[in-house]
Amino acid sequence: MINGVINFFYPDLRKEELTKFKLLAATFLFTIGTYWLLRLLKDVVVYKMAFPETLGWVVGKGQQVVPMLKTASPFVVLFAVGVYTKLVDMFEKHKLFYIIISFFSVIFAGMTAVLFIAEKFGPEYVGKWPLAIAGIVGYLATECFGSLVIALFWSFTVSVTKTEEAKSGFPFIIALGQIGAISGSALLFTGSVLAPWSLYLLALIFMLCVIYAIYTLVTTVPKHEMVSDKEEKKSKPDFFAGLRLLFTQPYLVGVFVVSTFYEIAKVIVDYQMKSQAVFIPGFDFTWFLGVFGVAVNTLSFVMALLGTKHLIKRFGIRFCLLLYPIVFATCLIVLFAYYKTGPDAVNLLWATFTAMMIITATSYAVNNPTKEMMYIPTSKDAKFKTKGVIDMIGGRCGKAGGAQVSGMLNVAGNPVLSIANLMTFGTIISLGIIGVWVLAAFYVGQKNVQLVRDNETIE
Repeated sequence: MINGVINFFYPDLRKEELTKFKLLAATFLFTIGTYWLLRLLKDVVVYKMAFPETLGWVVGKGQQVVPMLKTASPFVVLFAVGVYTKLVDMFEKHKLFYIIISFFSVIFAGMTAVLFIAEKFGPEYVGKWPLAIAGIVGYLATECFGSLVIALFWSFTVSVTKTEEAKSGFPFIIALGQIGAISGSALLFTGSVLAPWSLYLLALIFMLCVIYAIYTLVTTVPKHEMVSDKEEKKSKPDFFAGLRLLFTQPYLVGVFVVSTFYEIAKVIVDYQMKSQAVFIPGFDFTWFLGVFGVAVNTLSFVMALLGTKHLIKRFGIRFCLLLYPIVFATCLIVLFAYYKTGPDAVNLLWATFTAMMIITATSYAVNNPTKEMMYIPTSKDAKFKTKGVIDMIGGRCGKAGGAQVSGMLNVAGNPVLSIANLMTFGTIISLGIIGVWVLAAFYVGQKNVQLVRDNETIE
């Protein structure tokens, strides 16, 4: 029955490809489900739990700390990339999952314990600074998990997938991954039943499922099916190989821009939305985040299921790379025009919610699989090391840049002026960033077509 459903929506997937892509999709489902659960929880913990007024923190301390945490995250990720690069040279690709996920499991087990104690005995029992540090560590670890594990998954996937397989297989992976994201986000609705520590415990179980799915994949799928278009040459251990490729290959510089610049603008809009939500008196912030997660990932699922494959096959990679910045810019312009009409706080929040939902869903359903395909005509070092630098350090720097802009536009103690600054100057800055991004997307799309056509490899 499952194969029948897959064949209906993805008839181009050959029978011998199904097992591989089902297991890759299952891995992505648990990875994204874990990430979205952790991603929403980190905001709940920092905004609402880690800096309680009862322990002496000023009102809104968590909201003020977020830009600083976004700024600090690239430095944490930089260290993680150094370790990751070394591990790539030392271990087989699938074993990286076992090592890295085991590391994160230990961190989030600690978060589970701290939040359990805080709930059962009170935050005073944990202490002002230990609770704050737990919130900060959980936030940074989640940011690192999102960069490291998702980048590892796609590096692994492009290394075992051919270009023609990817056109149908990647949209299928994205679609199933969105089911995981919807499920992970929906778990926040259980806040009245499951405490945050219980949700962290569920995240640990999902991480174990990722390990099991990868183990099943490498022990079940024949080796001749686990190959890319390009033969991966064994390279000597080289810590700086990823950076060297990035700075010497214009194609990879273009991929860097396409893969990171949108994060700057997206963080600005995301901060707009969360600031609006947290400033509305009596508004249920946890419920709102759950609604946002479910809405975004449901829309992403529908787009990935019904649209992504057809867009890639009918219009090509160049079109799909340009589609996202155009959608992004359109949403910003429409949202700003609505803001200038003078809506009340609640209506403005839901308008920002709608814009952010479309922006994020298009990113997941269209931009993500398309930009991952950019790595297929590249060497192993580019797929793992350069991609690691781009997704982990570049992505985090993009988010840190967006956070810095948001922090500068935020006026402590004056929510009305903060929202006005974010909506006006944040929109102008974001549109400028999108202009550079469009130029890079056009170049990368053109170059990718030429590389595939001429059977060339970036190495």
